[in-house]
Amino acid sequence: MSDAMTISARLDRMPITRLHVMAVVCVGLGLFFDTYEVFLAGTLSGVLKQHFELGADPLKAVLASAFVGQFIGAIFLGRVADRIGRRRAFLLNLGIYSFFSLVGGLAPNVEVLVVSRFLAGVGLGAELALADAYLADLLPARLRGRFTALAYTVGFLGVPTAGFLASILVPLSPFGVDGWRWMFILGALGALIVWVLRRMLPESPRWLEAVGRHDEADALMTKWENAARASGKVLPEPERKPESPTVAEKMPLSAIFAPRFRRTTTMAWVLNFCSAFGYYGFGTIAPLVLAAKGYSIVASLAYLGFIFIGYPLGSALSLPIVERVERKVLIAVTAGGMAVAGLLFGYAQSPAAIILWGFIFTLVSNIYSNAYHVYHGEIYPTALRATGAGVAYSISRLTTAALPYVLLPALVIGPEFVFGVVAAALAVLIVNVLVLGPRTTGRSLESVTPAVEGPGPLTEVDLPKGPAR
Repeated sequence: MSDAMTISARLDRMPITRLHVMAVVCVGLGLFFDTYEVFLAGTLSGVLKQHFELGADPLKAVLASAFVGQFIGAIFLGRVADRIGRRRAFLLNLGIYSFFSLVGGLAPNVEVLVVSRFLAGVGLGAELALADAYLADLLPARLRGRFTALAYTVGFLGVPTAGFLASILVPLSPFGVDGWRWMFILGALGALIVWVLRRMLPESPRWLEAVGRHDEADALMTKWENAARASGKVLPEPERKPESPTVAEKMPLSAIFAPRFRRTTTMAWVLNFCSAFGYYGFGTIAPLVLAAKGYSIVASLAYLGFIFIGYPLGSALSLPIVERVERKVLIAVTAGGMAVAGLLFGYAQSPAAIILWGFIFTLVSNIYSNAYHVYHGEIYPTALRATGAGVAYSISRLTTAALPYVLLPALVIGPEFVFGVVAAALAVLIVNVLVLGPRTTGRSLESVTPAVEGPGPLTEVDLPKGPAR
């Protein structure tokens, strides 16, 4: 292949092949266990409170522990992915999660449960950043949003799975083991299977090129192009544009605060802080809202199972939309829908109204979520993609860890007040992304960041002063 054609151009002209489908499925299955884990403690909050006889403070610790772990994991393993590669980081994060999820299922007391959930969270912390970075690296620009959304559609099946499994298993004790423990054990075993599948994933050619391993990137691309041609697919000539040569850069963590990335980082951090209130806040607080409305644990779990069907359905609904609407506009519009549906859920009294507005909330929130995740994979250059997304996601996880300490006291005032707080956070999110966010839909990754941040490799002048690296 001619050296005049960059790895980026070669990736963007690729048709969808078996390689892309395998990557989407393997990433989607990993995301399944991320969403399963994220909503697990909230879904089981009532039964855990009863089983361990938890007061308010220990319950907050159980709900927050996995998110604190994810805060640390998102920063550390996101950084690892930019240093050692996407594939190795994928294997590391799922291995950690699988082991400590099993420990959580066997926890003899609440202290072991909190510690094991924290460490499982460390493992899963970078899952979203890795998924977004890897799929953004691999997928052609014209289909990047749709196929990333497809991976998340597979992933979000984990939410209703958690809800329905809980409603089935919690009243039972299969083989003499409490049903809630099986929820953690099944998560561990499933993640182990996905770990084996992910060993088949190739490394990202964009990452290989970004770290100076040009021959490996070229060999990998040539192999994929030959396989595509052998299957009868046509590789079109890319539009010829003058492009600067790729410079191998090992950017320090502090680079996300450099002047050329400062606007992007500010937007991403505010987006993630506010998103935690709207998206994760619902999953964390909804079971307790139902309990506050007087519903039993079993009835609440059944209602949540139906409400959580909206997650994969909303994700599927995003597939024909995500490439047709500018990403940041779609994020803003769906965030507004979440605010309205959340308020109506808070005011709802009858089971039918609760299920209806809860379902609409989850449906809209996953159109939002897919646009949000695609967007994170597009706004930083390859050398910083997993780092930038990981640190941004860590803000979301830390905020979510704090939510029980904010929303549980607010619930004393009433469900309506809780969702008023959520709506206010979503209003800030909308203004932030519309004002500060770059346009990304349908654009090559290399054209997004330079157009917003300025061309050329980083120099010492670009970097913030200080020892952070």
